[in-house]
Amino acid sequence: MKLLVTGGAGFIGSHTADALLAKGYKVRIMDSLEPPVHLKGRPDYIPEKAEFIRGDVRVKTDWKKALKGIDIVFHFAAYQDYLTDFSKFFEVNSQGTALLYEVAVEKKLPVKKVIIASSQAVYGEGKYKCSEDGIIYPGPRSLEQLRRGDWELRCPRCGRKIKMQLTNESRVNPANSYGISKYSQELIGLTLGKRYSIPTICLRYSIVQGPRQSPYNLYSGALRAFAVSMYFGKEPIIYEDGIQLRDYVNIEDVVRANLLTMEDSRADYQIYNVGGGKGYTVLELAEAVAETFERDSDLKISSKFRYGDTRHIVSDITKLKTLGWKPTNSVEKSVDDYIGWLREENIARDLTEFAQKKMKELEVVQKINL
Repeated sequence: MKLLVTGGAGFIGSHTADALLAKGYKVRIMDSLEPPVHLKGRPDYIPEKAEFIRGDVRVKTDWKKALKGIDIVFHFAAYQDYLTDFSKFFEVNSQGTALLYEVAVEKKLPVKKVIIASSQAVYGEGKYKCSEDGIIYPGPRSLEQLRRGDWELRCPRCGRKIKMQLTNESRVNPANSYGISKYSQELIGLTLGKRYSIPTICLRYSIVQGPRQSPYNLYSGALRAFAVSMYFGKEPIIYEDGIQLRDYVNIEDVVRANLLTMEDSRADYQIYNVGGGKGYTVLELAEAVAETFERDSDLKISSKFRYGDTRHIVSDITKLKTLGWKPTNSVEKSVDDYIGWLREENIARDLTEFAQKKMKELEVVQKINL
């Protein structure tokens, strides 16, 4: 059986390709090696046993070449970078997914299954509960609220502060272009998959952590931003008050979920959250990074915020657990593994200041009005 891994030179894709090869599957990787993620070109960790095609998911002829002789597709190739590159999110994420099915159907290819990498971003702020009005799915916080340093979400009906709940797969509420594009991938995949009898699975990953997460893309991913800052002897920038909750999951647990859903027919045409099972504050993550670097953990809050950031989000992983999966690795292990890898990488450039400058120019990063 031969499998295609799009984005297979990237973080999740490369680890999944390794696991597939270890189980005896034949693997083909398609990746565009696009900067800034692949600033140094083709990574050394791409296994020799895997066939490699340099291709772009936006190009139909590249899909035709990549899908030839393929039984199963892991579709990881995605765009997540500059927050105002609105159209590119849809060109890569939405159009790329549509072309996968377009080529498979047009060429009558015997694709047996497609696993699509979706994201927790489809939930926006996620699920909350108001003591007066019950379950709420709030919209994003206003710029005026954030400039006041008023971080917590409030009930849109009564104005009371509301309490975060675990968010299951039942309802989406994307609040940015990336989240909308990832949800569109799900709609494309599940709709066309059912219509043309191509079993499709959508996995909504929380914040995945571990080795090979590119240190050159600092617009998303607190671990890499904190780790790269401390690697170069700088203080990490902690937005808001640092108490915002996030859901971190180790790459090894994600790979197990990928292979499990591929091999278990009960997962066909289903959507699953893949998360760590509990929330950690951003400050707790920064402290874990500081401890690994043996630095003073008396970290400072920046009095800055990123407009559009989610306040709290933790996924409910009950559904995936019914297939026999559960996360087994701690956040501390993810931090240790990533920093260990980072130290061996010999990072070519520190892009933290560039990332901050760019986000400030775009008015994504702003200061509270003191």
